[in-house]
Amino acid sequence: MMKYIPNVIFALIMIGSLWFFAQNVKRLIRNIKLGKEIDRFDHPKERWKTMARVALGQGKMTARPLAGILHIFVYVGFVLINIEVLEIIIDGLFGTHRILSFMGGFYDGMIAFFEILAFLVMVSCIIFWCRRNIVKIKRFWKPEMKGWPKDDANYILFMEVAFMLALFTMNGADQVLQQMGAAHYPKAGSFPISSWLTAPLLSHFNDITFVTLVERAAWWFHIVGIFFFLNYLYYSKHLHIILAFPNTWFSKLEPKGEFNNLQAVTNEVKMMMDPNADPYAAPAEPQGEPETFGAKDVFDLNRVQLLNAYTCTECGRCTSECPANLTGKKLSPRKIMMDTRDRLEDISRNMDANEGKFVDDGKTLVNDYISPEELWACTSCNACTQACPVNIDPLSIIIDLRRYLVMEQSAAPNELNMMMTNVENNGAPWQFNTADRLNWAND
Repeated sequence: MMKYIPNVIFALIMIGSLWFFAQNVKRLIRNIKLGKEIDRFDHPKERWKTMARVALGQGKMTARPLAGILHIFVYVGFVLINIEVLEIIIDGLFGTHRILSFMGGFYDGMIAFFEILAFLVMVSCIIFWCRRNIVKIKRFWKPEMKGWPKDDANYILFMEVAFMLALFTMNGADQVLQQMGAAHYPKAGSFPISSWLTAPLLSHFNDITFVTLVERAAWWFHIVGIFFFLNYLYYSKHLHIILAFPNTWFSKLEPKGEFNNLQAVTNEVKMMMDPNADPYAAPAEPQGEPETFGAKDVFDLNRVQLLNAYTCTECGRCTSECPANLTGKKLSPRKIMMDTRDRLEDISRNMDANEGKFVDDGKTLVNDYISPEELWACTSCNACTQACPVNIDPLSIIIDLRRYLVMEQSAAPNELNMMMTNVENNGAPWQFNTADRLNWAND
């Protein structure tokens, strides 16, 4: 009976991890649903193509070749090495060891390929860490990248390197135990990396018990670490590992420069132009609170915008391309997404503490998290949306927040107010009389 205790412990850890992950997924879906519904199910064929090209194919990552290629190594390694994780899970549940080894030469080749991928992942993560902390690439050291965002990126890189080292330790010890003829360690697998990285260190120990202990410790660290990482995702920028796929599927298909019309404004204009409409008539049926023009909080944004916020990788490509940021303005498109996610998380904690209902905390996304100065620095050039590797659209949030400032609070900058007054009075942005508008053509 004692021999089944490790299997029971493993099963309990796995069930607990999956339960906790499911709770985080439920919380994530609830938070995204705080936004307004939006129809993004049109043109499914084009959406599948976009997802395949951008998320699955990493089509926009290689715009910056070095980072793009290294990220592809990590991405492909993450996806394919998890096939071996499936084998580890089966072994953990049933007490077997390398249960897929019956595939013979194919299995040996598969393990060898996984080891090479794992080595590329480890090297890529080390280079990423050096770029962040030694080379100190500018976009990783912007003001919004202090504290948790900076630490989170490094924690992820440390974890990935640790998982790969655990894999090599596990395989190296396995190879040594196979050579020693240890029971329960059949000759299986090919280890091109661990055979020179970890196996030589362990081969100096002639004690099967000690090497077995090392192999088991590395095995447990690797799989339990992966379960921990699975649940760490919700609190990390690496949530994009999961959300990049739906985010690219629901991304905007219209031309980037095309802004949407507010239906509430369209309805008002139609009523004003209808000679038979009574502008003072009350609605036939009470509709509750009147619709807000633009967005003052995350409740006024749509669900795709909130999905964008959770998908943000904080890579800073958007900010590094932003002309306003490059000229010293306060605007950072990355910070817009991070602030939106922070507001969502604050609301989420509020709801958790109040039995699932939001209790007004006196804060709003605009002003309390994102300042008008940031919003009005935007030139709406769409450089940020073009640069994003997963099709996040910071500009749509900026535009909706600016609409609120203009249409609800009349809080546009003086220059913009003058322009709109001129358009209203003169039919043009300039302070010219209507009759003088064509004087420029006289010469």
